[in-house]
Parts: sequence; structure tokens; C-alpha cells
Amino acid sequence: MAPYNSPIGAPVVRAEGPDKVTGRALYAADVVLPGMLWGKVLRSPHPHARILGVDGSRAWKVEGVRAVITGKEVPGHLVGRRLRDMPVLCWDKVRFVGDRVAAVAAESPDAAEEALQYIDVEYEVLPAVFDPLAAMQPDAPRLHEDASSYDGMLQSAAIPEVPNGLTRVTWHKGDVEQGFQEADLVFEHTFRTPGRHHGYIEPHAGIVAIDGNGRLDVWISTKGSFSIREQLAKAMGIPEANIRVNPVFVGGDFGGKGDTMDLPIAAFLAQQAKRPVKMVMTYYEELTAGNPTHPSVITVRTGVKKDGRMVARRLKAIHSSGAYGAFKPVVSISIGGASHAGGPYRIDHTFFEAIQVYTNTVPSGFFRAPGAPQTNFAVESHNDLIAKALAMDPAEFRLKNMIEDGEENAVGERQREVKARDTLQAALDAFGWKRTKRGSNTGRGMAIYDRHVGAGPTGATLVAGANGTITIISPTFDQGVGAHTVLRQIVAKEFELSMDRVEVVVGDTDTAPKDCGSGAMRVTNIAGTAVLQAAGDLREQLAAHAAEILECPLEEIVHRGEKFWPREDPRRALIMGDIIKRGRQDGLLQVTANVNVKGRRDITCYSAQVAEVKVDVETGQFRVTRFVTAHDVGTIINPMTHQGQIEGGLVQGIGMATMEELKIEEGRVLTTNLGDYKVPTIADVPKLVTTLVHSNGGPGPYGAKAIGEMANNSPIAAIANAVADAVGSRAYELPITSDQVFRALKENAGS
Repeated sequence: MAPYNSPIGAPVVRAEGPDKVTGRALYAADVVLPGMLWGKVLRSPHPHARILGVDGSRAWKVEGVRAVITGKEVPGHLVGRRLRDMPVLCWDKVRFVGDRVAAVAAESPDAAEEALQYIDVEYEVLPAVFDPLAAMQPDAPRLHEDASSYDGMLQSAAIPEVPNGLTRVTWHKGDVEQGFQEADLVFEHTFRTPGRHHGYIEPHAGIVAIDGNGRLDVWISTKGSFSIREQLAKAMGIPEANIRVNPVFVGGDFGGKGDTMDLPIAAFLAQQAKRPVKMVMTYYEELTAGNPTHPSVITVRTGVKKDGRMVARRLKAIHSSGAYGAFKPVVSISIGGASHAGGPYRIDHTFFEAIQVYTNTVPSGFFRAPGAPQTNFAVESHNDLIAKALAMDPAEFRLKNMIEDGEENAVGERQREVKARDTLQAALDAFGWKRTKRGSNTGRGMAIYDRHVGAGPTGATLVAGANGTITIISPTFDQGVGAHTVLRQIVAKEFELSMDRVEVVVGDTDTAPKDCGSGAMRVTNIAGTAVLQAAGDLREQLAAHAAEILECPLEEIVHRGEKFWPREDPRRALIMGDIIKRGRQDGLLQVTANVNVKGRRDITCYSAQVAEVKVDVETGQFRVTRFVTAHDVGTIINPMTHQGQIEGGLVQGIGMATMEELKIEEGRVLTTNLGDYKVPTIADVPKLVTTLVHSNGGPGPYGAKAIGEMANNSPIAAIANAVADAVGSRAYELPITSDQVFRALKENAGS
């Protein structure tokens, strides 16, 4: 018999590909139900105003209108992923341009849009504040009377003493003031980053249908159906058991598809109309009232010895949360941000803090590695500035300060399997850092990022059939990264099956095990662990059935792949399908595994990147001409999807560095379509080189390490450092534009 070729490490083609490219895949906006109505929302034109009155009576006169609701019909109903501070519909105040005030449901989208024009709202305009630093001043207008009183607030992080303060979280090690006293030199710089939209092709969409018993069926573009069920239940004040969230495909996420968005409004409209209601956001609504990243102001202060050794670092990140904190699964965005402000460096004395502040702007949410793109841009730009002041090569400065295996990082977490030095060196070698720069007006820069693997609760059900197939019933949504293919590979490997004998079905919230949602680089780690455990449980049950059929003690059963036999007589081997056929009348054997994977902060993933830019000195325009990315990896389960995540992240990072910005003026978003809000095209992507550094393994199945949010964070600083190297002037604010570079060139020429 030929040896089994394991699919682990093989570039397995994704099973859902044909459905997506042929249009068979069903997305939320594709769902059509009998009698379905279309919902639309009336939004505030003011960044801050008191609502004096709302009259929706004229909207009923539009032909086809079947429901009209305003904030006075649903007062006190708040929504949020954890912190519930955002009204389903505003009843007393609006706090940003785009805040939801009223809604209608009609037989057609056009009728619903027309009806909105007949809803009369009387406002008293109030003073507004748009900058997070200005919002913290004593004379700033207050957006919320008492943020700490909201349901879901983490009281230990609440900062009622700070005007418009939402939360404050800190990390520290040693005595930072002592460290600065020990330093020979101290450097301090401040950096700003704008809000950015995720740029997914599919906008938020949701449908709610309510049966005769008051139970809700929901279809929504989401990465976390159980979170959606909880959010909707709390927003409406009903039990979670009264809601079923049904699976659909997700057309892109990047951190933005974990919110109910307009779904509670659809539910209240459906209640009133007694018919299903669908709501699909336009891209205008996505960009003006979605959940973009947090605009941030980050100050970094570092003390060093004359030889370049870092001894102290303080970082203060001020994040604009926008009008609400509802779009965050935790109250801080610093999961991979301020908590990693020390990077993979040896710093004995640190103090890092991240403060979130309410402003009269679009409510901010999560975007891949929340807080990390902002923080890494600031920290790794700051590191280059220090190296330049010390007349040190930026690579030498970083390598001098790298932690080694068994040392503590900058927040006191002891690390093992440390590959920071190896990863940076691999990127430098692949780029040819020691070679002379290629031509004039060329610059090169580097950056490095570190992050631990995500964790949390999830589950998996395996259903083995008499026909020899296994179906995985998973609660895990695949936002496009190939997660379901990885789960199929794991089961195929455990039972030595061909890939076509394993399929994945996403279960609804009634049938699938509970799950914490896709995100935080945890899917392969936790969903893979659940599938591995379920495979072990299935193997044990098959062994027990085989022992009964073969009439031998269970401890005598030997198994490999899908075969089970008595230890003394391999010729009597039974395969999985035959065991089920003979041992189960229904022809199915089902097991469910629920796991709660604990976080492993002692094992960190590293990504180091080197960029080259070419600048046109006549115009200030520049292009990224080369880009090298290095990653430390454990076992790569699917190299095709692994590399796809690397390249996708790099393109996102290039966009954040060079063009992406949600432009806001006096609280009003100016970039209201994807023509104005620029994202990279293939013409903006340079030659990409990937190099991998293999470690002894990570915490995931078969020693896998995370990759999802590793590639998109440090390209920003690498490009910023390359531009500074080319023109001799530093960009302290993103995105880096040709206008910025042109001004820098003129200033340098004048000096």
C-alpha cells in the first residue's frame, strides 16, 4: 500500500472557491424572503445637537411604506459589542454626522429612501469637538454625561476624571523615571495617524424575520454569529434564545464585521411591520457612519546610553474613539498596539498607556491588529530617529537591543522561541542591506513587529458517515483567509483521508458550538484545536465500536488513520465507514468538542520588513520599488493561504503608509466613496520578496504560529523610514503624500 501523503504543509486549493467565482455563494445581501421589505435610516446632518422633536407622520403617506420608527419609539435601547453606549436610534442627542435618528421599511429601496425625506427633525445645534487632544480639555463640550455608567464598561479602565475620557489602560516594567535618570540621552517625538476604512467590497448587510412566536431569524455579514446574537438580544431586551443567526458568506472583514450595525433597527422595523426587513448599507454610509480605525496621537520618549542601549521608554497613545465606544469587543484597542510599544527590545524601565477619548466624529472600531499600525509607525519611526542622532546604522541599533531566548520583553513577559534577531537578519540579508543604495534619490527603511497568538473559546462538531466521509460543523466564519480549508486539512490528516472526503458546514447559533468569533490571529489556533480534540474523541468512539464488533478488549484495539484492528490480527482491520455502518443504525457518528484555548504570551510571532522607495525630486512623488518581508513560522498548514495572508497584509500596509485616509472636516467625512478614499491597486504594489524563519513551533495545531495580522503593521514604518532616508526629512503624520515629500525637498534645498 502506498504511504499516505499528509495534506499538512500542502498548498490545498480552497473548497469554497468555485462557489465564490461562479456566484453561487450566498451573501447577506443575496438573501430574499417572502414578503421582505427594505429598510433605510435617516441620519443626523449635525456632529452634535439636541433633538427637540421628530415627526414621522408624513413618511407614512409615501406609497409602499409599511413601518416608521424614531428614537421616541425605542428610547433607552443601546447597542455595542461589549460597551453599550450607542443608541439604536437617537432620542435625545446626536453625536456625529451620520448618527441614526429614524428609520422606515417599505416595499422597495426607492420608496424607503423617498420616505426619509418626509421625516421632520428639529435640532438644537450644540458645540462640537473633533480632535482627541482638544476633547480632553476642561472647556471641551461633553458628549456623554457619565460614560462609566454604561452597561459593559470595564470599571478598572474607566476615566471619569478626564473630560470626554472613555478608557485608559497601562502596562509597565521597572521604574521608568529611574530609567530616564540613568540614560545619557533622551529622545521624544509625537506622531499622528488618521482614521481609515477597511475597504471590504461587501458593505454591512442584514435581514431580520420574526415568526409567529416572536423568534428572530437573522442573516448578517459577520465574523461572529454568537456575538451578534448577544448584541442584538441586549439591544432589544430579549433572551438570546429568541434569536437564531444563520450563516452566510462574508465578503471581506479586516476587523470590521463584528458589529450589528443597522441590524437592531431592522429588527424593530420587522416587529412593527410584521414582515421581514433587509437593510444594506451604501458605501456612502459605510464611509460616513461605519466603524473605521481610530485617529491617534502617539508620543514616544526613550532614554538611551551613548552606546545605543535603550534603558527607558514611555509611550502615550491618545485614540479618538469617535462618538461611541460600541464597536470594540473590548474597551481598549491596544491588543496589539500600546502593549507592544517596547517591541522585541530589551528595555528595563517602561510605562505605556493608551487613552481613548470621545469626539464628535465617526465611531471607531477594529482594523487588523487594533492599535498596532498606529503604534508601530510611531515606535519604529522613533527608533530610526534615535539611530540617526547616534550616528548608528538603524539595523545595528535594533540588533543591539534585541531580546534573546528566555529574556523578558519590555512589559515583563518572559519569552521563549525568540526569533526576533533571526527574523530581522533574514529580512536584511534578503534585501541586501549592506550593499550600496541603488541610485540617487533612493531610500530604504526597516521595521519589526511582534505579537502573540490569540486565544478564546470555540467548539467543533464532527459527523462521520457510513460512506466514509466526515463533515465538520463549525461556528467559525471564514472571512476570506481559508480557515475552512485548514480545518479540513487537519481532519484529513488525522484520519488519513483524501481532502474530498472532508467538508465544512458553518452551523447556525442553534446547532453549532458557541464561538468567540474570527479575529485576533486565533482561528487556526482555537478552531484547529477544537477540531483536533473532536477528531480524538471521534477516534475513541470508533475504537469502542470496533472493539464491540471485533469482540476484543478496547485496550487491544490499534488504529491508524481510518483503520482499526486487534493488536494480534491486523488482517481483521475495519475501516471507519464499515464501523459506523455496523455499529450505528442511523449510519452516523457525531461528536462535539468545546475548548477554551488559553492565551500564550510567552510565545511571540515576529515580522521584519525592509522597504525601498524611489523619489521624484521634481514633484515629490515616490514609489515603493522593493519590499522584503520576513516571518518566523512554525508548521505551515497551508502554504498557499499562508502566503496569501502575508501578501494581502503587505498591500494593506502600503496603502496605510501612502494613501489611505478618512478625511474629516468639522466632523464631516469628505471621502465618501472608494474613488475619493484611495486604496492600493496592482500598480502600487512593488516586487515582494518573502523569507521565512522556521522555529521549533507555536501553540497551534502541529506547532503552527499565527500569520493573519503580522504583515500589515510594520510596512508603514518601513516605508516612512525609507522616505526619510531618501529625502532627509521625517514624516510625523500619515499618510505620507507627494505634497509632504515635495515640501521636505524644498526645505532641504533652501537650507
